[in-house]
Amino acid sequence: MSSNTPSPYTGRFAPSPTGLLHIGSLLTALASYADAKAHGGRWLVRMEDLDPPREMAGAADNILRTLEAFGFEWDGEVVYQSRRYELYEEALGRLKKQGLVYPCYCSRKDWQAAARMGADGFVYNGRCGKADYRPSEKDLAKTPAWRLRVPDENIGFDDEIVGHYTQNLACDIGDFVLLRADGFWAYQLAVVADDAEQGITHIVRGQDLLVSTPRQIWLQRCLGADTPHYAHLPLLVNRQGQKWSKQTLAPALDVSRKEKLLRQVMSYLNLPAAPEVERPSELLAWTVQHWDMNKVPKTAVCTETD
Repeated sequence: MSSNTPSPYTGRFAPSPTGLLHIGSLLTALASYADAKAHGGRWLVRMEDLDPPREMAGAADNILRTLEAFGFEWDGEVVYQSRRYELYEEALGRLKKQGLVYPCYCSRKDWQAAARMGADGFVYNGRCGKADYRPSEKDLAKTPAWRLRVPDENIGFDDEIVGHYTQNLACDIGDFVLLRADGFWAYQLAVVADDAEQGITHIVRGQDLLVSTPRQIWLQRCLGADTPHYAHLPLLVNRQGQKWSKQTLAPALDVSRKEKLLRQVMSYLNLPAAPEVERPSELLAWTVQHWDMNKVPKTAVCTETD
């Protein structure tokens, strides 16, 4: 629940085990760690393993081993979203009691065929949420998705890197899914429920998630949760301007090149060059000592040079 008492800084790094860590992951890990430790705060690690069909076998363990190899030490136990379904059930139950969600029987193919594009894909037209909608017997035989109603109003926030960002959720997004028809929990609900339960006060993550933030703020309000402070980091991109990811064949971090890779992402964050060190943890300490979010670039950084 929301409170008026400021909480101590608690940040987090929340990778998804759909692939191994790459250079973009390292930048997010380093920046979120440095911001937390520079504020005397805690840095948690959460494994966002919500989508088993997309996960890579062994990736979760590999991610933790890689973080350790690069000198990272997290506070507390690693949390796995796949073990927290009761938390998400409880949150959805509260939203049901408030009448803020509704079952959706639409097939993705059907509703998207008539939909317009918005800020993050197609905008759902709210068909199943209309007061006069009555599902057919055929619909009732299906397992529905559950959608959250969104307001026709601007929801904005001040990001520490990007500046002010706003969306009209009704126009830009539409009512969005919290529980998928296949039984898997949607990212938006899980991340909000977890951040609230873990007491996350500051979120430092990539700008690819900027578009999700107004949805998460609306969901926080619906659940009576505090809204964290946000800082969305520049994306690392290839020569074509594409974000480095599994889809763009981002190479996995090579632990035999730990120091070189850490120095590389430190330079992307505009940190001063560090002296010679004996172990990666000394580079992390240097980053914390010289951390300045105001110097972080506001736009994408190309990692490929001619």
